[in-house]
Amino acid sequence: MCNSEKIKLYIKNNLGKVIGILIGLIFGVLVLSIGFWRSILLIIFICLGWWIGSKVDSGKDFNSIFDKIHKDKW
Repeated sequence: MCNSEKIKLYIKNNLGKVIGILIGLIFGVLVLSIGFWRSILLIIFICLGWWIGSKVDSGKDFNSIFDKIHKDKW
């Protein structure tokens, strides 16, 4: 078994750990490069974009998403 197959097998068997390591690495680089609070704000915007994108992908109209948000606030 070559090294690339061993690596693929390890990733397959430990996917949660690998994803956790990557998230930690990305967050660490962000904190060191732009600071803690800016990193938190960036993560919030990324999560908001993911949420809006998932609603659009599920077939919901883009305007209805913002209408619902507006309606909930008032």
